[in-house]
Amino acid sequence: MTPLIVQDIMTCPVEVISMDDSVDTIRKVFEEHKYHHLIVIGDGGECAGVISDRDLLKNISPFIGKPSERTLDLSSLKRRAHQIMTRQLVAVRKNTSAKSAARVMLDHRISCLPVVDMNKRCVGIVTLRDIVRWAVEHIENDQSDDLKAAA
Repeated sequence: MTPLIVQDIMTCPVEVISMDDSVDTIRKVFEEHKYHHLIVIGDGGECAGVISDRDLLKNISPFIGKPSERTLDLSSLKRRAHQIMTRQLVAVRKNTSAKSAARVMLDHRISCLPVVDMNKRCVGIVTLRDIVRWAVEHIENDQSDDLKAAA
């Protein structure tokens, strides 16, 4: 049996944003697509960073859209992706084993890994949800095999 690789479980294509996209634009992408991570692309098309929905929540005023909203609160929507993104990019290649990718996420305490080619261009994303989905399917298949063997 060949080992499972990232390419088998990654999501692609990936929603990407530019370094200069506003927090307001980022908020709208998260709301429209129900994503939890966005990849930030640099001027040369390479992966430059990641923004999670938690990063967005930390960088946007909780008073936006509320009766107590102030001008200062609205100014948080004008910040740019490069100001709130995680720059210490941890990424994998599509031929990385899923087991190794899961270990990298655990070791770095992160919930997603951009999948990049040799030029650091994003070709997909693997998230903890992808890993858990695979694990549950794997466990269910093993239990099915056990039941068949017991019959």
